[in-house]
Amino acid sequence: MGKRPSRKVATEEGFSKTGLGGLFGGLGTLLEKLGELAETGGELRKTGEIRGKDDKLRGVFGFNIKVGLGDEGIQIEPFGNVRKDKETGRPVVHEVREPMVDLFDEERHVLLVAEMPGVSEGDVHIELEGDILTLSAAKGDTKYRKEVLLPQAFTATQMSHTCRNGILEVKLTK
Repeated sequence: MGKRPSRKVATEEGFSKTGLGGLFGGLGTLLEKLGELAETGGELRKTGEIRGKDDKLRGVFGFNIKVGLGDEGIQIEPFGNVRKDKETGRPVVHEVREPMVDLFDEERHVLLVAEMPGVSEGDVHIELEGDILTLSAAKGDTKYRKEVLLPQAFTATQMSHTCRNGILEVKLTK
């Protein structure tokens, strides 16, 4: 019988090899952070990466938890290219990554900010259909795609965008 490999779990400092004790400790840390966010409002963002033995398989994953004060509630947004397979329920690394996106509903406009490292303005494709904005970009082996539900419907004439250093900003004038 072979030796059982140790598992890696997320901690506040990064990833560490531990068993169930580390898992429960990491869960306790996460619950403490969520409690702090609930009291003060704010954001918790964690990312990670997995690589295959030959470096051809590369998975990027993470989550962004935003807790607002009052009636704003909690928003949990996963991102990356590791998703659950619908048939098997197991994690699968997809070719296309889902970028991290922040949406700001301001008085005169809605601002969307998407993080797509390695992408320039010419690599980005944006589609707007009513209240659904679809972002896609590709450069080399790096591909991104995400659909975002907007707070209201917009037309293409109300939209402008810029992309600098992998940060896409889409402004939709009300």
